[in-house]
Amino acid sequence: MESHCRCEDHKDPAEREVRDNTSELRFEEGREDQLGRPKRDGDESPAGDITLENFKSTACPEGGGAETRWQRRGQLKKTNSWKMVRFQEPSLEKDVLAERDSSAESLFPEYVVEEWTTISFEQLLLKEDWQHLTDDRLVRKKVLEPTGPSAPWPIWGQQVTVKMQAVLEDRTVVEKDAKLSFIIGEGDVSQALEECVLSMRKGEIALLLADSQYTYGLLGREPDIPAWAAMLYQLQLLDVRDKADPLNLPLSDRIRLGNHKRERGNFHFQRDEYGKAARAYCMALDVLTTCGQDAIGGAKEEAKEEAQEVRDYRVKCLNNLATAKLKLEKYNEALHASCDVLALDPNNVKALYRAGKILSDLGDYAEAMELLKRALKLEPATKAIHAELSKLVRRQSGGDREAKPAAVLGYNRAPFLLFPSKQTTLNISWKFILAALAVALGSLVTSVILTVRN
Repeated sequence: MESHCRCEDHKDPAEREVRDNTSELRFEEGREDQLGRPKRDGDESPAGDITLENFKSTACPEGGGAETRWQRRGQLKKTNSWKMVRFQEPSLEKDVLAERDSSAESLFPEYVVEEWTTISFEQLLLKEDWQHLTDDRLVRKKVLEPTGPSAPWPIWGQQVTVKMQAVLEDRTVVEKDAKLSFIIGEGDVSQALEECVLSMRKGEIALLLADSQYTYGLLGREPDIPAWAAMLYQLQLLDVRDKADPLNLPLSDRIRLGNHKRERGNFHFQRDEYGKAARAYCMALDVLTTCGQDAIGGAKEEAKEEAQEVRDYRVKCLNNLATAKLKLEKYNEALHASCDVLALDPNNVKALYRAGKILSDLGDYAEAMELLKRALKLEPATKAIHAELSKLVRRQSGGDREAKPAAVLGYNRAPFLLFPSKQTTLNISWKFILAALAVALGSLVTSVILTVRN
């Protein structure tokens, strides 16, 4: 079995990896990557009463609080549209895809209520027959069709299936799925959906009004969801069940589910949400595993090919995880992920370069030199490796005064010391003593000369 990545952070399969301008080494045809090489395809982001003004201030940049938040995070970039992850049980047939409708027809034709069609979000906020799901009162719910008290409700970590559709305030449909399946707490859907599902019983139909910070925030989702957009959901909880053990699934389904997680991590990485990205990569690594039973019930050659595919995807996830950890300044965890890549692929240039650079910053010059030389042997035309080797040589000779390990890791506390060190104090004291002796000696000589003359 492939070893799991030891990490505290806990749509379709694609060959794309996170594109990072600083830490991730990129390959794409027709351009040069960070190392200076041509890129190739296939290689490796208040409690209390809420008022109408408070709700609008969090939903649009014109509000006071939102304006501050917009100015503080205005440098973040928008990303391409992200369609919600859809998990599908291996036993389901292809006709399930027919249930996923993207047309303008409502999934709840018998519940075309006034709140869903015409009433503004401001008026919905003031209605008293809606309940608050969060302490800040920015997520509200109204039950359209309740179920009996014996119907089960989901708990954290269970897998649920819902029928849902979502609109903006102008009633533009932006999300729609007749059978959306996800695991509560794994971040595969918006936080608003997770909060609402936790309050529902199986079979219940409800409306959900969510502020932008519980959906897509200040970045929105191009091209259909603008920044700071509140959303109105209509949903029904169809099924509740325990999460399946990944090792009990066929290897092909593990690959598919693992890539869902990896793509979700890429989505967060591109939005500069590095903590969420790292967590998604760790969950992908938990799914992308192999075991001895994978060859049973299938062709041996086919099982080998799938196992190699799992290894390739693990390498991609680990490289992206290392990049996210570097963004979070968790250097030891980034080094650990890079070493895991090298255990699977000893000639992975990205991992060799990244591990060598981290070790150089940590002061382990000998090991860093070995890794960077291996990377240079594999990619002799790479500019970044040459630059890092030159920096390492300067550090070994004591000529690099710009970046020391303690400064890189944030341990350089000298500028913040309130009192000088003992060595500095002694140096200053001796200077004063020598100056005083010189003055005293000069005075003595002057007195002797004056005495002799008299």
